[in-house]
Amino acid sequence: MPEVLIELDDGVAVVTIDRPAVRNAISPATMDELEAALAAAGDARVLVLRGSGDRAFVSGGDLKALAKIRTHEEAVAMALRMRRLCDQIATFPAPVIAALNGHALGGGAEVAVAADIRVAADDVVIGFNQADLAIMPAWGGAERLAGLVGRAQALLLTTTGEKLGTAEAHRIGLIERVYPRAGFEESWRALARRMAAAPARSIKSVIAPAAPHHHPALARAAADTFARLWTADAHWAAVGT
Repeated sequence: MPEVLIELDDGVAVVTIDRPAVRNAISPATMDELEAALAAAGDARVLVLRGSGDRAFVSGGDLKALAKIRTHEEAVAMALRMRRLCDQIATFPAPVIAALNGHALGGGAEVAVAADIRVAADDVVIGFNQADLAIMPAWGGAERLAGLVGRAQALLLTTTGEKLGTAEAHRIGLIERVYPRAGFEESWRALARRMAAAPARSIKSVIAPAAPHHHPALARAAADTFARLWTADAHWAAVGT
């Protein structure tokens, strides 16, 4: 069964990570399918990323699938692969909306901040809780988070693993719009259609260089730092293996 679905409708491309049994966690196969979906959506005027169901947007990396990564080199390769994928989201030529239909935690929060805009149902939480597993954001999320909420907030959120409700996330600029759960899908679809009716790609082409949302020069050093944490005993003790 496919793990990533794509829907194209009048200029709006909706890409859904469809792994509800594992709260839409990302495995290596999911990465392959997500990359293909982004390519298929290339002509869209607006791209929407979402998870299936209402429990999770993306719960992070699929730890069971990633548990076989044990060497420093393998961990670097995984981090760089998913970071490049998040960079594709960040540099997509049309505006990208992350529709947080459920909780966005760990790597899921990193996918969310790769988008240009985050909208959320009013009962979800978002958190960079990788520190609970004795690791750090691996996919460029820490750098993007600092760009969105500032250095101090980024340090607080990534070192404490604090999970924020939508009101606080909106207050600090991590989420742009909060919609009632009952009308969430209708609300984000209406927003996407409204944006797609504008010359959205042209507008993004002017705004994006003024506030870059990816940092390729930092990628290798960040992946190396992550890999040292991933391969350390503290991480494997935290995940119970």
